[in-house]
Amino acid sequence: MEVILLEKMRNLGALGETVRVKRGYGRNYLVPRGKAVYATPGNLAKFEARRAELEALAAEAVRAAETRKQTLLALGTITVLAKTGEEGKLFGSIGARDIAHAISEAGVAVDRSEVLLADGLLRQAGEYDIDVEFHSDVITTIKIVIASEA
Repeated sequence: MEVILLEKMRNLGALGETVRVKRGYGRNYLVPRGKAVYATPGNLAKFEARRAELEALAAEAVRAAETRKQTLLALGTITVLAKTGEEGKLFGSIGARDIAHAISEAGVAVDRSEVLLADGLLRQAGEYDIDVEFHSDVITTIKIVIASEA
């Protein structure tokens, strides 16, 4: 299935590109969420008529993401308190939801889908560098410290 992307998508393509995707991904995710339209001659003509408007919206989204990034970087280190046992092992784990909640409480609204945990859940107390993706072009790394509650 071919679709025309209405916004830049990481690992897929840029605004206006016609890309080939699996049917379920296009039909169930990209099209319903307004990230793409089916690549038909009519939709291609409509897209070309709206290209300048969509590019302006994309530029505004990048500017807003840059602003959020600078605000997050101004916070510095984020501390997450968790129950730990001996040797710093956590009772449970710290995931993207917990990190997003801690950042949001510190003053920058972050959704859990914007927190990228490359190595999965955090199960040990200590310092971690976590990537936060505000936009496909705006990714920053912050320092998270997981400390014991006691």
